[in-house]
Amino acid sequence: MSQFSYMRDPDSGDVYEVGNQVEVFCDHEKEKERVRGWLKGIVVQVDNKLVAVQFRSNVFLTDGWMVPDQILWYPSNSTQIRHTNKRKTRA
Repeated sequence: MSQFSYMRDPDSGDVYEVGNQVEVFCDHEKEKERVRGWLKGIVVQVDNKLVAVQFRSNVFLTDGWMVPDQILWYPSNSTQIRHTNKRKTRA
């Protein structure tokens, strides 16, 4: 028998680690305008259920408040967070 019981099997496809570059669909500031779209950030904390992403530009909650530390938390299985496509450079 399994040591843990789940309502469904956890996805192993979307595994995030501290330091990963990701893109998040959120409200953010672009050229001094508030826009909603994909923004690159860096994973700064991960636990069993949540992923914390920090950004270099201002981000906003859905009700309009600016997030002072520029960190947003997302469920690890959220459709609003995805890995960035890193391009490999040749030396």
